[in-house]
Amino acid sequence: MDGARIIETLTARFGPAITETHSHHGDHTAVVDRAAIRAALGFCRAEPALAFEVLMDLTAVDFLKFPGREDGPRFEVVYHLYSLEHNHRVRLKVRVEERDAVVPTAVPLWPIANWLEREVWDMFGIRFEGHPDLRRLLLYEEFEGHPLRKDYPIGRRQPLIGPKT
Repeated sequence: MDGARIIETLTARFGPAITETHSHHGDHTAVVDRAAIRAALGFCRAEPALAFEVLMDLTAVDFLKFPGREDGPRFEVVYHLYSLEHNHRVRLKVRVEERDAVVPTAVPLWPIANWLEREVWDMFGIRFEGHPDLRRLLLYEEFEGHPLRKDYPIGRRQPLIGPKT
């Protein structure tokens, strides 16, 4: 199945929950409403015609001060899915506001999401509801803030920590 058919299948199944689609440079992308993202991800994995059994990547984008996105949600959580069986790919995105930066976890669908969601939490501060162990992955627990946010002060001094005794 080609990318256009994948997008058509998702749009037919989820209707208005697919808020936008595009295929820039051959990367077929569907923007999914947050309320439907868990169902859309589950459908992508379980539907035999899609069979996206691999979560290649899960990341986020901070659109603070991005031209043309001043009035939209600040963050996008981005899922890159791949099917070994069919050798096709799709990208799903979900937009979230800064004041309510929470997305349902994908850990029950792809165990690797555990690590990827922890990285997104650590770097961007986006929470994953239902995650089994949402804690920092790359930085120490006492670290203040989320350094990949566009408004993170680059000169900020972090608290000193010593060995636990």
